[in-house]
Amino acid sequence: MLLNWKLLAKTLVIGAAVLVTAPAIAGQKIYTGWFSDVAIKGYDPVAYFTDGKPVEGSDAHTTQWQGATWQFASAKHRELFENNPEQYAPQYGGHCAYAVAKGDLVKIDPQAWAIVDDKLYLNYSASVQKKWQADRDAFIVQADQQWPSLGLE
Repeated sequence: MLLNWKLLAKTLVIGAAVLVTAPAIAGQKIYTGWFSDVAIKGYDPVAYFTDGKPVEGSDAHTTQWQGATWQFASAKHRELFENNPEQYAPQYGGHCAYAVAKGDLVKIDPQAWAIVDDKLYLNYSASVQKKWQADRDAFIVQADQQWPSLGLE
């Protein structure tokens, strides 16, 4: 049996597209990926504000909010989040801010982040973050307009 390389390549591309857009298919308000219920890939949302950098959370410090498990680096961070989750949770449910501006739902890299006007924004990658930063304010306006139409609010 001969392997049809073109068919295999097409199948892989389609498979990758399904995995990247899995949150849209699943209808998740909070992005957790396909096989997990952990928000921000396990990073501590409070640390972006208090430490000024991404910090991995711990299984020892978790809480449930909006159908997702949120992990924290400390009990203090968990308490801060529980007292005001909207203050610390990323915008657009943790979906890529650039993609939301374009009307799409895409996974994120917790290392591609920014705080603007006391709100946390995450993006797909460092290169996408760079594009987003180039016209950040316009992308935020676009994403704010697009987010309700994506049906996850």
